[in-house]
Amino acid sequence: MFIDDVFAANGGLATTAQLLAVMSRKSIAGHVRAGAMVRVWHGVYALEQPSVIGRLAGLELMTGRPAVACMSTAAKLYGFDTENDDRIHVLDPGIRLRPTAGLRVHQRTGAPLRRIAGRLATAPAWTAVETARALRRPRAVATLDAALRCGACTKVELEAAAREQKGRRGIVNVRNLLPHADGRSESAMESEARLVFIDGGLPPTEIQYQIVDHYGDLWRADFAWPEAMVAAEYDSMEWHANPTAWKRDHIKTSRLQECGWELVRFVVDDVRRQPVELVHRVASRINAARLVS
Repeated sequence: MFIDDVFAANGGLATTAQLLAVMSRKSIAGHVRAGAMVRVWHGVYALEQPSVIGRLAGLELMTGRPAVACMSTAAKLYGFDTENDDRIHVLDPGIRLRPTAGLRVHQRTGAPLRRIAGRLATAPAWTAVETARALRRPRAVATLDAALRCGACTKVELEAAAREQKGRRGIVNVRNLLPHADGRSESAMESEARLVFIDGGLPPTEIQYQIVDHYGDLWRADFAWPEAMVAAEYDSMEWHANPTAWKRDHIKTSRLQECGWELVRFVVDDVRRQPVELVHRVASRINAARLVS
């Protein structure tokens, strides 16, 4: 049997004991140093860095206990991780498991569980609320929005999960944000911007508002105040680096202006470093429209 056969026979992972059947400990260490194998966990190896599901499976191999994903790891499995945390977050398996740079073990009680992609994880709404509790308000609302956007849970389920986590650190912050959670936001930065508009006292905004131009083409604005014919658009770094997207949005701006719309474009620094100025830019256009009318 060859090394590849050992990994193939064990779902892409292999323990030290399994590898010792075909190679020495010195050879194992040499393969890791050369990059021919990776050490996933203590005593668990793979030919290449496994996915989140693979890392959870490897953790079960190491501990002999089910690995229950929680926090951002569970959010990643459900499709609403906004924080890009590469660490594996699991519930305490009931044995001594020392946290490492790539592993966080959480003491949690009462968390409902769900099976997703063959792995155990805390339920979607519980995961979203628990993750949001540990984040700043802008990122918390982004997590709640993302959980709704991908269909992992409903607003009612989020509210129920918040009640179940009553009294835990950060839950008041989450409860205050829940009325503003909206699955129509298409990115975390759009969620942050919407919170800036809410905190700044702007009138309620329409999200992903559809506008038909004079040529019959349909456009969507990230944010819109139709009564004032004012719209706002978030421009990401990817937008700046994509000539095709830049050209399309230039046409979009021209078409909407031809229809009488004022379009405010903003970037990440406007949201995070100059929120007052951003609110003022939008508010001044809304107020100008009211004066005209």
